[in-house]
Amino acid sequence: MSPSIKPLVLHAHSTGPNPYKVAIALEALKLPYEVKLWQFGDGPNGLKGPEFLKISENGRVPALEDPNTGVVSWESGACVNYVLRVYDKENVLGPRGDSEQDRVDVDKWVFFLVSSIGPMMGQVNWFRHYHSSKNDDALKRFEEQAYRTFGVLEGQLQSHDGSYVLPGKTMSIVDCHCYPWVYQHGYAQLSVEKYPGIVKWLEVVGSLKEVKAAYEKIPKGQEM
Repeated sequence: MSPSIKPLVLHAHSTGPNPYKVAIALEALKLPYEVKLWQFGDGPNGLKGPEFLKISENGRVPALEDPNTGVVSWESGACVNYVLRVYDKENVLGPRGDSEQDRVDVDKWVFFLVSSIGPMMGQVNWFRHYHSSKNDDALKRFEEQAYRTFGVLEGQLQSHDGSYVLPGKTMSIVDCHCYPWVYQHGYAQLSVEKYPGIVKWLEVVGSLKEVKAAYEKIPKGQEM
């Protein structure tokens, strides 16, 4: 990577998984970046406040500003896809090969995370920790669905060596997307003991220096 590249700006808060997806990808591509931490609410430093809404109309993190191109992105998938298109010219994180199946294999697992694992985990966290009244039926529903998605991921990991979601010897963008959500299973009070493939995968990916660096850097970001 060119030493003249200006640091990208990752807007985040330290509690949610989505900013970590982007940080892991930036670390893996050896891109310089700085982190700005926002708070919940509509205050001057809040995600729903006027300053942050100028950056992300949706009022949610992550958002990513690139001073090298002037591009601003928000939504983790859009941020990650931008980084891959512009900076992953050597296909460090992309498809394992050049075939259409290789490209689809990335898409299907990324969209599975976006449409299934992430939303189900998010709902478990909501009804377990944040909902204003107890709703056991809703919690049970989303727990069951979260475990269903764990089973799908387990099957994929068991179908090959299982160090990464896609067969191969290195992390792919699929792992960048999936790891931060599944890593939160403890906070969601979901057990992975019945999923040995997931246990192994969490250990392998969590031990990578890029992942460790992302989890160290975001909480130390600049408070807005």
